[in-house]
Amino acid sequence: MDKIIIQGGAPLNGEVTISGAKNAALPALSACLLTGGWHTLDNIPQLRDIWTIREILSNLGVVFEEHGQTLKVNSDNLNNHSAPYQLVKTMRASILALGPLLSRLGKARISLPGGCAIGARPIDLHLKGLSLLGADIRLEHGYVVASTNKLRGADIFFDISTVTGTENLMMAAVKAEGKTVLHNAAEEPEVVDLANMLNKMGARIKGAGTDTITITGVKELYPARYAIIPDRIEAGTFLTAAAITKGKVRIKGCSVDYIGAIIKKLLDSGMEIEEEGEALVAIGRDKIKPVDIKTMPFPGFPTDMQAQFMALMCIADGLSIIKETVFENRFMHVSELRRMGADIEISGGQALVRGKKNLSGAQVMATDLRASASLVLAGLAAEGQTEISRVYHLDRGYQGLDLKLSLLGSKIWREKY
Repeated sequence: MDKIIIQGGAPLNGEVTISGAKNAALPALSACLLTGGWHTLDNIPQLRDIWTIREILSNLGVVFEEHGQTLKVNSDNLNNHSAPYQLVKTMRASILALGPLLSRLGKARISLPGGCAIGARPIDLHLKGLSLLGADIRLEHGYVVASTNKLRGADIFFDISTVTGTENLMMAAVKAEGKTVLHNAAEEPEVVDLANMLNKMGARIKGAGTDTITITGVKELYPARYAIIPDRIEAGTFLTAAAITKGKVRIKGCSVDYIGAIIKKLLDSGMEIEEEGEALVAIGRDKIKPVDIKTMPFPGFPTDMQAQFMALMCIADGLSIIKETVFENRFMHVSELRRMGADIEISGGQALVRGKKNLSGAQVMATDLRASASLVLAGLAAEGQTEISRVYHLDRGYQGLDLKLSLLGSKIWREKY
């Protein structure tokens, strides 16, 4: 296994390009199950989660051709409807195969998913919605077993906003008979990106990006070429990296519309962010002001940026309060930040962070994807050397984060252990 070692204290300086969004690429790859022919997906990131979904789809009969950041996908010979536990266990997004398989084959058998240990993240809303569309759903020996003679449109109300639930039901409904309306749908940019791709394939979807999405079923879909949006969480991570190192970074390939909540909080902390054409220039300042945040579904502050922002607040000049409302178990990075000298107190669903002048390098362990990023950021700012183990979590969602930081002037490298 790899560990990442960081010699802290170097301000970042230079230019970085944001990779394609993991959470947009995964449903896009799943959508290729809906119809045969060669789909072409551009701006696909090189990540562990992408390799995992490719393994799952290959097991179903899908064929790939890779050309750098472009991936050609063909599901003409879809000859399997089962995704086994040994492939699914590492990634929750594998459940996104369920809706397309039901739509295309009328049956699916998917192992209950795994992934980062940041909360229960049940899939019951997916299953209730599919039942309303006319699927027969059973849970057997750790698998979701679904079948249908015909999917029909329905009014579906989500009790809570769910990104993968919204995406799964959109894909299931695109060829269902009649009209489907998703109420309290997720509004995240990744949902919009999937809807745009499906519409390019011939689907009729309106309202993506709002809380009400209407899908009018069509008889046929067609393969398409589509470019995945840049990763807004990677963009937010590099903005925060500039702030925590008091550096200056030009960030290419990020949409201001998708990271408005992150930008606002970073501006409140005292950093400068300037638009420069299609890029953002992030300038960190010596004094970091304390800022309170509360995680919310889009367009609120994203839960996937909570850990990184907490690392920044660890060296802010004062007390900040960080409230986590999306996942019940997403403060596991706190104990590791404390090992680096952070003063953080957990009280229910919130963390009280008393900023200190300095953090100290230490041996720490990553517990999930975004916790990994927070420890990297803390290590960039800390005095001395930080060693981060279990960085395979990081590789699930960031393409070459350590390499990109190295090119910006950070003293960061990998070693085997």
